[in-house]
Amino acid sequence: MSRLQNRLSAVKVRTCEPGKYADGGGLWLHKREDGGGQWVLRVTIHGRRREMGLGAMTEVSLKEAREAADKWRATVREDKDPIKERDRLRREAARNMHLLKDIALDAFESRKAELKGDGVNGRWFSPLELHVLPKLGKVPVAEIDQNDIRDVLAPIWHTKAETARKAMNRLGICLKHGAALGLDVDLQATAKAAALLGRQRHKAENIPALHWREVPEFYASLSDGTPAHLGLRLVILTAVRSGPLRFMRLDQIEGDVWTIPGEGIKGRRDATPDFRVPLSSEALAVLDQVKRLARNGVMFPSVRKGVMSDATMSRLMERRGMKGRPHGFRSSLRDWIAETTDTPHDIAETCLGHTVGGSVERAYRRTDFLEQRRVVMERWAMHVTGQNGAVVKMVTASG
Repeated sequence: MSRLQNRLSAVKVRTCEPGKYADGGGLWLHKREDGGGQWVLRVTIHGRRREMGLGAMTEVSLKEAREAADKWRATVREDKDPIKERDRLRREAARNMHLLKDIALDAFESRKAELKGDGVNGRWFSPLELHVLPKLGKVPVAEIDQNDIRDVLAPIWHTKAETARKAMNRLGICLKHGAALGLDVDLQATAKAAALLGRQRHKAENIPALHWREVPEFYASLSDGTPAHLGLRLVILTAVRSGPLRFMRLDQIEGDVWTIPGEGIKGRRDATPDFRVPLSSEALAVLDQVKRLARNGVMFPSVRKGVMSDATMSRLMERRGMKGRPHGFRSSLRDWIAETTDTPHDIAETCLGHTVGGSVERAYRRTDFLEQRRVVMERWAMHVTGQNGAVVKMVTASG
């Protein structure tokens, strides 16, 4: 067999004339007129002759060609077609070479329908974009392990605990998405990384809120009729989050009720019913001023395009040296309800748009306490505008 194989030499390969030259064992060199050439392995599998290219002679040396031939002859001895086997391995390698950045984008696209506003604000994706993808984005997802995740999240694990938690959560979703695509990923990588990182020391802090007794003075100072002033007045009077307020449309208001689409409410999905907000007399008066600013049905349009920035109202409070933020007025209202009224818990929580009770309880409840909330919010408006009244007495509505 040794006399039948390894017939060629490196010099012969380099200097031979155009033609076909056997090295033995089915390995051939096909030399072309232009001086180039191709290595070819001839085998017989399942009674069928197959010719398998092993690469160009300028890129694959004689030694490498012989090693490749040995590998694929071994595949034939295992009763496998070497060409089909190579194609299978290439497909598997290509599949496992999907980069994390591509998987992350695909996972984000798949979940847009579940996210508020189809995720246009980027808050779902931003923890990955800011803290994970700059370092791991070009790594094949199948190669990512707990050490990679630990190293990328360690700088923010304790100092930005909530952001790190979200980044870990999104990364776990990306790994599951990769597995669903058939990639060989470690689904336990995030859990193992969390174990390596240890328990987070940072404690979440509540958003600073103005005490309910201080709200009337602040409300009175919002008197110049600008979008920021009017927006803050409505945030205070309705206790909604700034997102729904900024995206408020004229066609969402009917009489003294503002209906927020379910997909525009934090924590809710498209299948969730819309949320009705009772508008007090003061809120309606503010809306009359807002309508003069409206453009194409948008109540708080941006100067350039879209809607008012989510930072507009916050920066107004910052410039005044206040610790409180717009979101904090929800806490101001909730504390006022708890300390000055006997409003039942379900009604008080519904004033903030919170989901109350379990799924079964919600399925049987047929009320959103609109009329009861209307009473509470009217009294809140009286407090906000300095017209303090008697303590509110409430009874639970039957549902």
